[in-house]
Amino acid sequence: MKVGDTHYRSIWYDSDKAKTMIIDQRWLPHEFRVVELDTLDEFATAIRDMWVRGAPLIGATAAYGIAVEMQRDASDKALDAAWELLHETRPTAINLRWALDEMRQALGGLSEGDRPAAAFRKAEEICDADVETNRLIGVHGLEIIRKIAATKKPGEPVNILTHCNAGWLATVDWGTATSPMYHAVKDGIEIHVWVDETRPRNQGAQLTSWEMNSHGIPHHLVVDNAGGHLMQHGMVDVVIVGTDRTTATGDVCNKIGTYLKALAAHDNNVPFYVALPSSTIDWTVEDGVREIPIEERNDREVTHVFGRLEDGTVTSVQISPDGTPGGNPAFDVTPARLVTGLITERGVAEASREGLLGLFPERRSAA
Repeated sequence: MKVGDTHYRSIWYDSDKAKTMIIDQRWLPHEFRVVELDTLDEFATAIRDMWVRGAPLIGATAAYGIAVEMQRDASDKALDAAWELLHETRPTAINLRWALDEMRQALGGLSEGDRPAAAFRKAEEICDADVETNRLIGVHGLEIIRKIAATKKPGEPVNILTHCNAGWLATVDWGTATSPMYHAVKDGIEIHVWVDETRPRNQGAQLTSWEMNSHGIPHHLVVDNAGGHLMQHGMVDVVIVGTDRTTATGDVCNKIGTYLKALAAHDNNVPFYVALPSSTIDWTVEDGVREIPIEERNDREVTHVFGRLEDGTVTSVQISPDGTPGGNPAFDVTPARLVTGLITERGVAEASREGLLGLFPERRSAA
């Protein structure tokens, strides 16, 4: 997608510099910074400390991390150690393990001399595939928005509520939940987006709002607790969110607060869709609430807020009393019964085992 007049991916390899480049998302929306990642430890830090975030982008970053390490040491020992180091950075997003497994499988049978070049080719392949996957999610999600738009009066927008950031900043390009929005605008459909702030990291306020601004999409930033009120008053036509892990039975694990939005949508008969690449499906998990590990992050993210002061200084400030600890579960699980449908690169599936297997029949033998 574009920043100003320049097209960017969220991660790319700069062949002139021979460096992997990322948009350092910690500074958005106040500063746009592009940084180089040079070592395996820097890739691990970028994932763990959320320089990059979003399940697909985490996976892509890990793939390039493996590739960079293979330039330093292409041995089996180094490959296994890099896999372990990167895998431990974020436990919830399944794309991380998926991408690492893809890299290890691609490199496992190669000689050490062939591994560095092959690793970069595979990382680039993972990134290119992510872009096309998210484009197709947008194509299928567009049909949902188009049907709602057909029920509207002339000039009346389709009101979409989203939670956290499942935009192009969370993927290599296009985004998951935002891809249908971008496609709708491209198709000439009027939309308006309710952007949840998404405490405690405020990815909605800082990132989704920045994306909407950058692409001229009408939107309003709302506090996390406003969603139910908006739905009660008929101000939300559809909810579209992303997911960091989806079970084989259709449960979805997404940013903390998603479950509450799903409950409100269910109570007010508002369609609740989840947009996801198939790499986010964990076919080994049946019960999301019981089986998906929920990342518990530093309590400072709860007790402090990052932002820009009136004098332009970008900093963090404490909002809680000294001595008050913060609890910080980063994700929650929305049961399949609350999900209207799963928007994938192959189409829209019912949130159930049969629904998913209908789009991915090759998984039946493993089911």
